[in-house]
Amino acid sequence: MPRQHVWSEREEDGVKREVRASRFGGVWRLQSKRADEDSWTYHDCPLPADLLVLKEIIEKKYRRRRATVEELLSLREMVREIQ
Repeated sequence: MPRQHVWSEREEDGVKREVRASRFGGVWRLQSKRADEDSWTYHDCPLPADLLVLKEIIEKKYRRRRATVEELLSLREMVREIQ
């Protein structure tokens, strides 16, 4: 069963945006939804800013033993590819 990592942020126009990330079968899947939208947007190619935030979240969870080393290494590789 995939674990879900969730965070929210305010965009420049002041609207709250929630992002959810899960890893299943070795593949990360990110989805986001603004407060003024009805449905979730699934990202085949995640935004670089979202990947950086997710990497920070996973690093913190890994230190507390709430994330696996595979999750951490795969995210580091994804961030390296976008830079």
